[in-house]
Amino acid sequence: MFGGESAAENAEPAVDVKTLHAKIGELTLANDFLAGALGKAGLLPSAKR
Repeated sequence: MFGGESAAENAEPAVDVKTLHAKIGELTLANDFLAGALGKAGLLPSAKR
């Protein structure tokens, strides 16, 4: 109306939510594994235990 832009021009690209959830799960597993390994090695700050 004011800028002459249509709704299609302002739309964001589609996001594959399943792919994002899978990546988040993968990163969570890696973080948990590393936190456990570092905790056992005594290299993690005590606030994280």
